[in-house]
Amino acid sequence: MAENFQHPFQGIQFVKRKNGASKDVLVASAGANLYSYAVESGQRLSVWPQDGADIATVNDTGSKLEHEGPPEKKRKVDSSENATKTAPAKKAAIWSHIPILASTPDGEYVVALTGEDKCIRVFQIEEDGSFQQLSARPMPKRPCSITFMDENDILIGDKFGDVYSMPLIPSATPRAVPRAPGQIKPRQPAATNLTVHTQRNLKSLEMQQQQLADKVNKAKDEDKPTFEHQLLLGHVSLLTDVAFVSLPSPDPSSARKRGYILSADRDEHIRVSRGPPQAHVIENYCLGHSSFISKLCVPQWAPEYLISGGGDPHLLVWNWVASQILQKVPLVAPTPEPKDVAVRGIWASSLSLDNSHPIHLVLVALEGNPTLQSFTLGPDGALTPHNTIKTTSNILDVQIRPEINTVLISVDCIREPGSTEDWQSAPASSSTLLEAYCLKQGNGTLEWEPVTDALINSVNAAGTSNVASDAEQKAKTALNNSLYGLENLRKAFREEDAGSVL
Repeated sequence: MAENFQHPFQGIQFVKRKNGASKDVLVASAGANLYSYAVESGQRLSVWPQDGADIATVNDTGSKLEHEGPPEKKRKVDSSENATKTAPAKKAAIWSHIPILASTPDGEYVVALTGEDKCIRVFQIEEDGSFQQLSARPMPKRPCSITFMDENDILIGDKFGDVYSMPLIPSATPRAVPRAPGQIKPRQPAATNLTVHTQRNLKSLEMQQQQLADKVNKAKDEDKPTFEHQLLLGHVSLLTDVAFVSLPSPDPSSARKRGYILSADRDEHIRVSRGPPQAHVIENYCLGHSSFISKLCVPQWAPEYLISGGGDPHLLVWNWVASQILQKVPLVAPTPEPKDVAVRGIWASSLSLDNSHPIHLVLVALEGNPTLQSFTLGPDGALTPHNTIKTTSNILDVQIRPEINTVLISVDCIREPGSTEDWQSAPASSSTLLEAYCLKQGNGTLEWEPVTDALINSVNAAGTSNVASDAEQKAKTALNNSLYGLENLRKAFREEDAGSVL
């Protein structure tokens, strides 16, 4: 019998409790499940939705299903049949992966996106680390980015270019559920242009047709989510990432802060819009990328700076308020035949090796690459490169623990390092899901030292869920696509476009 791989962690989040009585928790998504672990010991605390949750309830996102036709007749079952009848098979979740995982700054809630049903789920992390699902809200289009605004309101960008906001906790009085489009059948006028002969009757027919069109359009408009949400702005291109920033008001007499929404798209644009309720006001654009943008990062300690990356072989550092490029930072060494790269993630945090000055750290991972690049961000917005972190396999997600100067990395334990398609020939005897590295001060540079502690050992030993190593190619391709997809954003170059200049 073939050995099995373990589902790698697609997303990881440290949930740092503000309440001192509750211990910090690591939340991770692997395959169709969420896992929680005690940060100090690595003990698995809970699994969702397999920790006793009713899968039928979890799959139900609030819609009321109605069955057409009369109910089926009850079939008489023999008592002997009852005796041999086994328990029904446990239903599986209707999603296969959880691509987005985010936690609120107060550590009380975790927001996850389940893939196939495009559902945004809000969980409260209980004191024992278990998941309590508070809401499940299916979006009309698949979200690509989730972050938080003031008062923990959720900010969502979807792949069709729209940015929405919604409260973290849904209102107790949602919108009335509209009738299904199939139930709306406006009466068609019996007359046509061929049967009407007078000018007055022709005008009346046109009015009836217009009323019919208005009813149909209204029905389409009402076929929207029934929960409270607000469309803030839209791009004409596929949206890739959003960020929310608060800066002091430009009015010196006001103590209030002004919010801004930074949104990036496939067409190399970064738009700076005002926050609600003036999200329709565009402050400026940050234009300088020549390929798609996949990630935006605004350091918490320096919100006036923006670091962006995507399909270009470099990062750009911005003074985004002034639409000014401060620095162009190469990510790969130039070669005679340039290789396409894509930025998978950018993470920023302040660390401290001594009691002097904090180290403003910026980490960058590329899609399908086992190297984590490290930089420090200076007060002038300049990125300085330092030693990289070499992991055993492709980097999927990163979390930083400033209190112990450690970086936690989720790695792909299934595919060959440097590849997004080729699987390892056989599973390792012990799967490596997480790796940790501690920051050390070197001679004028930063150095990284691998760490093996209780958290790493316990999580790796417990594993996740099985992935068959002898799966068919179609299944392998589906699993590859669930983890890697940034290259799909890259536009195909056409020779006829090379000489076209407007």
